[in-house]
Amino acid sequence: MNLQYYWWAWPDALPEKVCDKIIDLGLSKSPVRAITGAQGPLRDLEKSPLTKIELKELKENKRDSEVSWFGEEWIYKELHPFVHKANKLGKWNFEWDWTEASQFTIYKEGQYYGWHQDCWDTPYSKFHKHSEQRHKMRKLSSIVLLSNPKDFTGGELEFNFRNKDPDKGKDIVTKCDSLIKKGSMVVFPSFVWHRVTPIKKGVRYTLTNWHIGPPWQ
Repeated sequence: MNLQYYWWAWPDALPEKVCDKIIDLGLSKSPVRAITGAQGPLRDLEKSPLTKIELKELKENKRDSEVSWFGEEWIYKELHPFVHKANKLGKWNFEWDWTEASQFTIYKEGQYYGWHQDCWDTPYSKFHKHSEQRHKMRKLSSIVLLSNPKDFTGGELEFNFRNKDPDKGKDIVTKCDSLIKKGSMVVFPSFVWHRVTPIKKGVRYTLTNWHIGPPWQ
């Protein structure tokens, strides 16, 4: 899909006091090792923890961070106006009607998330444990920087615009320079490739949400 804009952002979407409230909430939820769809999108790590081989492969090749989850309605009310505006101003106009559980993510020194997309090529199963998500797909992703950029180095969000002429050679990697202060927010189509580079120093807290809707027509 060709896009005119690959992301849309606001430098001060959430007030600092709201960011601090979300951080406190995320830390209170006992963060666990983050996994990817390759380990099973609905995997319960308490009942089925990663094996040593899975953990080694995950940390070395794809993702190393900690996450916690919550579905606070007041957080959605803070985010949704910006997601709707981004969908319009970015000229995507995707149909979406639900937001999945919020993911609070912790990146410490050396931790990162390699190249990935946030969506799958098929809708959620009709057997999904959350009825609101059945038969739907991730359309838009949103990330809020909860930390003060002065509190960490590294941890940069980068995009790779892979829908290009293959004869032009290398992938087009672009640093997202919009997460410039605490409370900054970026919204982008969930199928856009992106990554978080390794943290060099400090701790980076973010809030990620996925906004879903019916399958593409």
